[in-house]
Amino acid sequence: MLTDSLMREALALAERSIALSEPNPRVGCVLAAADGRVIGRGHTQQAGGPHAEVMALRDAASAGEDVTGATAVVTLEPCAHHGRTPPCCDALIAAGVARVVYAVQDPFPEVAGQGAARLRAAGISTEALPAGELANAARELNIGFFSRFERGRPWVRMKVAASLDGRSALDNGASQWITGEAARRDGHAWRRRAGAVLTGAGTILDDNPRLDVRLVETPRQPLRVIVDSRLDTPPDARILEAPGSVLLYAAAPTDERVAALQARGAEIALQPGPTGKVDLPAMLADLARRGINELHVEAGHRLNGSLVRERLVDEFLLYLAPMLIGAGRGLADFGSLQTLDDAPRLRFTGISQIGDDLRLLARPLD
Repeated sequence: MLTDSLMREALALAERSIALSEPNPRVGCVLAAADGRVIGRGHTQQAGGPHAEVMALRDAASAGEDVTGATAVVTLEPCAHHGRTPPCCDALIAAGVARVVYAVQDPFPEVAGQGAARLRAAGISTEALPAGELANAARELNIGFFSRFERGRPWVRMKVAASLDGRSALDNGASQWITGEAARRDGHAWRRRAGAVLTGAGTILDDNPRLDVRLVETPRQPLRVIVDSRLDTPPDARILEAPGSVLLYAAAPTDERVAALQARGAEIALQPGPTGKVDLPAMLADLARRGINELHVEAGHRLNGSLVRERLVDEFLLYLAPMLIGAGRGLADFGSLQTLDDAPRLRFTGISQIGDDLRLLARPLD
């Protein structure tokens, strides 16, 4: 079908908004004339910049194309609210398009069907794609955006590099480098798509990482977040270096440590839990309020274990290297189980070879 072909092109355009449009969704738009000829293309720009529909209308205008009577194929329902930019549905109405097809409804409460309703009220034929491959692809592209508004927390993706026998580090904490350069570059591409990268104080002390995006091009750096109950992060830690911002979640810090880290430009957020450590669910809710859609976790076995134990991980991104380590640190230390029935069950959603390593994607069954 022609609409399917146009929607696939719109999805490809939407992918160009990765690392650009945060915290706004990644959206693509294709404008087609009555004869099916594509006359405009666009994708959402940086926050505060034009959305996909406006970019497509501008593209058509710059080519001297008349969009009157055209069909707009969009990966997400056109917005209907005044935010940093005017409503996209108003732009489509003013342009005189005759038909709008969108892949999925916008979960943002101020849109959520109102964009489609406004288009229909203006006499524009408006329809959503039925459930299926393309609608699912559009949702997956913005899975963090949907998570933020439907569940009140980001989509949590845990990345681990490990040996074939499941060791993420030696007993002494050494872990650089278990996987090869291609896998590391691929991992940076996943960092790039996240709104924030999360680690723990233990990883800072063991590895002193930067946790920025360096191995792939990016228009912006994700927020770097540290779970650090007592603020053990040294003021000279590499993660505090530019570019990018750093947010530390603490439970019981001293004033001296707060002052030292704030002097390095870090923001400190207090989120104490009943055990004297950072309240992880409350932290995720706070990150959602800050506009974080996808949270990329690169932490040690203890913080990983806490996130798994509290069932806060939505997706596992695992790189397996063709080596055996033997004694060492595991992927996630979440305690011992009494029976196999107690084990968290996953389903594989992707298996690829990246250089010499395997990349596995898995999600919890429940």
